[in-house]
Amino acid sequence: MPSLYYLSVTIHVLSALVWLGGMFFLALVGAPVLRAVENPELRQRLFDQLGYRFRSVGWLSLGVLLITGVANLWYRGALSAAMWRDPAFANSGWATALKIKLVAVTVMLIVEAYHDWVLGPRAGRVLAGSPEALAMRRQASRYARVSAIAGIVIVVAAVRLARP
Repeated sequence: MPSLYYLSVTIHVLSALVWLGGMFFLALVGAPVLRAVENPELRQRLFDQLGYRFRSVGWLSLGVLLITGVANLWYRGALSAAMWRDPAFANSGWATALKIKLVAVTVMLIVEAYHDWVLGPRAGRVLAGSPEALAMRRQASRYARVSAIAGIVIVVAAVRLARP
């Protein structure tokens, strides 16, 4: 494999660390700390600022992941239509892991897009501490969990791809 392949894989892994690590940090550290803030307006503003800042970092990481992911597949020859027409390859464990990873990536992108570009901004506009704000926070939390589960599936599939 050429050196550019290893560079692409390294960047891919680092971007995954930033994205998934950031998501777990927000869920396991950031959100619990912010929930303890007594002032609802301050809590909402801090959630908004934290979410807005991570949204920029997260989507940049996701863009890098998509670009390097395609490059990694190209380097490994997995973008060849002839390869996918071969039933032995198309039904292999490696191809199955790739299909699972791509489905999980698609789910995660859709969920993240709704969470970050629709639900989050909408939650920032409602009255802090209101029943509507609490309902939106619970809904955002559910979407974040689905995205985190998709992220875990992606990591498991990636390990299967690296270690068939």
